[in-house]
Amino acid sequence: MYSLNVPVPGEVARLAEELRPSLYQFDSVRDRHTLVVKRFGDRDDNDRLEMQVRTVIAGSPAFEARIAEIDLFEHPARGDGPVVYLAVESPGLRDLHRELVAEFDCIEGIEGDDYVPHVTLARGGNIDVARQLAERESTPITWNVTQLQLWNAIYEESTATISLPA
Repeated sequence: MYSLNVPVPGEVARLAEELRPSLYQFDSVRDRHTLVVKRFGDRDDNDRLEMQVRTVIAGSPAFEARIAEIDLFEHPARGDGPVVYLAVESPGLRDLHRELVAEFDCIEGIEGDDYVPHVTLARGGNIDVARQLAERESTPITWNVTQLQLWNAIYEESTATISLPA
């Protein structure tokens, strides 16, 4: 499974780590934090995928992203719920996602009009605990997205870094 991700800055990773003690009641807690722009499914040719992505996003500018709140998916489209996450606001990210969905297949339920930019913290567990976390105040974090990473989930590694503007 490949995806194109935005690496999160240290401030976002620190916020996730600060929230970690509050996540102990969940079935799984993320150690690695990333922001998925587009999923590509199972592919067997990383080099070809990288070239296709670079072609589609050629000319794409750097953009701003902002974490403003903690939120949740009570009933996620895939996997166990609830999912607690850091909600991301970014018109530039949404534009980039739309460009990629226009070129590559859209994964129903999580992409296209259903795309919700976020950084997953934890999933599975008690819905009341998830709701309490979503009510917590958090200090907004804003950053400029100047890099994207093509990610191979099977090997859990980045296979390419793409600088923005592309």
